[in-house]
Amino acid sequence: MAIEVGSKAPDFELKDNHGATVRLSDFRGEKAVVLLFYPFAFTGVCTGELCELRDQLPRFQNADVQLLAVSNDSVPTLRVFGEQEGLEYPLLSDFWPHGETSRAYGVFDEDKGCAVRGTFIIDKDGVVRWTVVNGLPDARDLNEYIKALDSL
Repeated sequence: MAIEVGSKAPDFELKDNHGATVRLSDFRGEKAVVLLFYPFAFTGVCTGELCELRDQLPRFQNADVQLLAVSNDSVPTLRVFGEQEGLEYPLLSDFWPHGETSRAYGVFDEDKGCAVRGTFIIDKDGVVRWTVVNGLPDARDLNEYIKALDSL
């Protein structure tokens, strides 16, 4: 079960698509975080969601907000995916230990071996303020993210 609104967001340390280490705690006190889990790079629904975020990036990555997208793909896979799709925000690899961060947030599907579509908006204090979890085939509505960010 996904972590709930009002919970302290579990910290993590993951490599991004360029091999740099990213920690959730690095943003504490500085920026709110939109933490988005998606199943796999190069799949239709995932690519559509991530490209929609790319096209509206200033709403999700600016002086007050940081977008972090997490999948269970490897760093090299995410590097190629990011370059191919022109994604200029961090794509984080939860590849090894496989799904550790996805499990901490309660969005890892053990049968499929990947994260489901979970999104968490985390405030500057590290508290989850909004969340939505969709099944593997169901795209999320970015307008809901915008409403949640506007309410912070």
